[in-house]
Amino acid sequence: MSGWLQRNRSTLVIGVATVAALLVAVLLSGGPRTGADHDPENPGARGARALAQVLEDEGVEVDIVRSADALENQSLDADTTVVVTSPENLGQSTADRLLTAIGESTTVVVGAAPGATEALGIDATATSAVPQGPQDGDCTDTGLGDLSDLSIEVDAAASYATTAGCFPSDTGWALAAADDGLALLGAAGIVENDQVLRADNAAVALRLLGQHPRVVWYVPSLDDLVGDDGVGLRSLLPRWLTPALWLLGLAMIAVIWWRGRRLGALAIEPLPVAVRSLETTEARGRLYRSASARGHAADALRRSTRHDLSTHLRLPPSDVEALVRDVAARLDRPAPDIDALIGDRATAPATDHELIRLAAALAELDREVRRT
Repeated sequence: MSGWLQRNRSTLVIGVATVAALLVAVLLSGGPRTGADHDPENPGARGARALAQVLEDEGVEVDIVRSADALENQSLDADTTVVVTSPENLGQSTADRLLTAIGESTTVVVGAAPGATEALGIDATATSAVPQGPQDGDCTDTGLGDLSDLSIEVDAAASYATTAGCFPSDTGWALAAADDGLALLGAAGIVENDQVLRADNAAVALRLLGQHPRVVWYVPSLDDLVGDDGVGLRSLLPRWLTPALWLLGLAMIAVIWWRGRRLGALAIEPLPVAVRSLETTEARGRLYRSASARGHAADALRRSTRHDLSTHLRLPPSDVEALVRDVAARLDRPAPDIDALIGDRATAPATDHELIRLAAALAELDREVRRT
């Protein structure tokens, strides 16, 4: 055993050192971490751990809750700021519980999409944009303090079409006052670890979230959703789609009425109409002649002759070879000559004169057979 330990001593030392390093890393990990965007325990680029730690360093009490039950168990008053991240996890039931729980506290919803604003009962259209450079405060009365002396710079932001806010754009406010004590932060990048140091992002975030001595950071959980919160096809479609479909349907009806064919009164014709067979034959002949379809005309004449001869001789109409042999025997003529007249593989006439001669020969053949 001692010999084996001496031979594998280096391997054992490396293995023990690796296990020890893993244990130290786990013990020093600093608690739970998550990869969710704007999460106060996410140390990644899109997380908000840096902002949460700075708030604690400035003496602000930061409590992190991850369920609706935990939020309702918090004591929320006018000296509390409720920060809501991952609002896409809110359903109608959890949004109602949030609005009931916040009471008189100040609430900031970070990165609320149209679904979240609808669940919160906020009449604010959200428009995504990519800001070009810093955005100045230029605040109206938001109830969240004056940020006009500051500017923000983020990679992307949502603008909300409300009546008051800060950091305006052509479509709304990047920080919008949605209700009494309720704000929508479309410029969510100001809380992210990799953007918090740009422009005045840190000052805006600290002034916005640290205006009260206590912050309750609420991260909604999908586990709190109930059956009625299920996402249907209608909830995933944009609001403008339904009126657009109605408008398209009305436009199609208008085009049909405009360009549709106008039909006159129905013409009443007594039926059946008696047409003489001679007129039909002459009309078909004129069609064949105008199309130079001598082959079709010759085939029609030969089929008619074969049918008449088969009926007269009581032979199957489909057995052309038997018909040719019987006709040749009755008339004492060579079978190839008869086949050239009535055979289904006979040569088509090349000219109108040949077609006329063929018709005369077929008529004479029929008369000869009947005389016998």
